[in-house]
Amino acid sequence: METEVTVETLLNTKGRTVWSVAPDATVFAAVQEMAARNVGSLLVMEGSRLVGIVSERDYARKIVLHGKNSRTTPVSEILTPAVHHVTPHSTLGECMALMTDKRIRHLPVLDQGAVVGVISIGDLVNWIMRAQAATIDQLQSYIAGGYAA
Repeated sequence: METEVTVETLLNTKGRTVWSVAPDATVFAAVQEMAARNVGSLLVMEGSRLVGIVSERDYARKIVLHGKNSRTTPVSEILTPAVHHVTPHSTLGECMALMTDKRIRHLPVLDQGAVVGVISIGDLVNWIMRAQAATIDQLQSYIAGGYAA
């Protein structure tokens, strides 16, 4: 089953690029970075230490709705500090369950405390869709008599 595939396998396919911002950066700078990278969140890092995550949702709910100024407010004021994360050995099924249960869209991947990647709900959906398409192709080939045993 494709949900038993590990995060390591997904990262090997999608890449391990991590976009981050410092806690003292302005929210405006963080939103600019998200737009430039076409991502919905950034890890908040102090050096190599993960201190939180900031998302477009944080911006909308903690800046826009409260009338704060994104050009002067530091990311540290709006970040989510309790970051749910997974390891390279976590399965995609475990990730999906965590994201669904906690209502989150991004999961940092930590290996012995070090950030080694980030996965999104979109990454999981894309992986599963590709796997299902491959299964359908194999079944159609089998039914048509072209499946190699």
